[in-house]
Amino acid sequence: MDALSEALNAVRMTGGIFTNSVCTSPWGFSVPAMTRMARLLSPGTGCVVSYHLVTEGRATIKFPAAESVSVAAGDIVIIPHGDPYTFTNGVPAELIDSEGAVARWLAGDVTPFRTGGGGETTRFVCGYFGCERHAARLFLAGLPSVIAINVSTGPAGPWLESSIRHLLDEAQSVRPGTAAVLSKMAEALFMESLRRYMEQLPLEAIGWLAGARDQVVGSALALMHRRPSHAWTVSELAAEVGASRSLLGERFQRFLGEPPLSYLARWRLQLAARLLRTTQKTILHVAMDVGYESEAAFKREFGLPPARYRRKLAVDGSGPLRALEANSAGRTTVFHALRQLVAPRRTSATGD
Repeated sequence: MDALSEALNAVRMTGGIFTNSVCTSPWGFSVPAMTRMARLLSPGTGCVVSYHLVTEGRATIKFPAAESVSVAAGDIVIIPHGDPYTFTNGVPAELIDSEGAVARWLAGDVTPFRTGGGGETTRFVCGYFGCERHAARLFLAGLPSVIAINVSTGPAGPWLESSIRHLLDEAQSVRPGTAAVLSKMAEALFMESLRRYMEQLPLEAIGWLAGARDQVVGSALALMHRRPSHAWTVSELAAEVGASRSLLGERFQRFLGEPPLSYLARWRLQLAARLLRTTQKTILHVAMDVGYESEAAFKREFGLPPARYRRKLAVDGSGPLRALEANSAGRTTVFHALRQLVAPRRTSATGD
């Protein structure tokens, strides 16, 4: 498999899809930093990525101290780092604060949310993904504060458009398996958006996705992600990908800012932390499974040696399997059919 596929296979994601919202201009939402809602939305994950899929009309996303981004029907907008922003069309008198909506989302009311002043109609679906922390160092690394990709074009366009329509229907369905269907559909939509973004990167781009697209670096990344416990050397990696040692090192430094084996060492530590969180394996077996050899290196990365790291997770209630199982049952099932993006609590559009 390619590097992106290997990386995505190694990252466990949880999340939710909100039902479609129907807004008439002027309207506006204020979305806080995802860290403020992460424990409710996606407990046990290291980062939360939110997104909007616009199915009709247009809207504007604005980040503090940054230029606005205009989006229209067919666009999926991903906020990779969970930054706060506003989502508007026109100049509303007040912004609806989405933080207060969490309780309603989790209550399972799937009625489409409607708001606005009666003008131009915008319809959109909203959702989030909770990713394990090492995802931020993989395909999220180096991404801008917002990504807007039109998913209606290209070879996969017809499939995506029909999937989106099915997604909207399923989000309001009470049929058995709805949550699982939404989970797979949303995951596919997110991955397709990453692929589109990766293909559109300029030649001078750097970061993990840009590196994964490069033939030399991408091939080496795929090998290391597929066989992390293997005793890789730079010479062996270079031979496997058909490049010289110097070329492999130069290209890794250019795209990822570090040598291949430094990247591999950090990746092994992230895998070790995941096994400590999600399994009952002994620390020795974890080390053997992923190939890391130094508890000191683990402590430098996570602030605690492996045994204390696992004990702390148990005290915090996010130890082996707990957090991830919590997201697959009960109130925090992996993909909720949720009601609305916003709650009654509102703030002034001017920030008063």
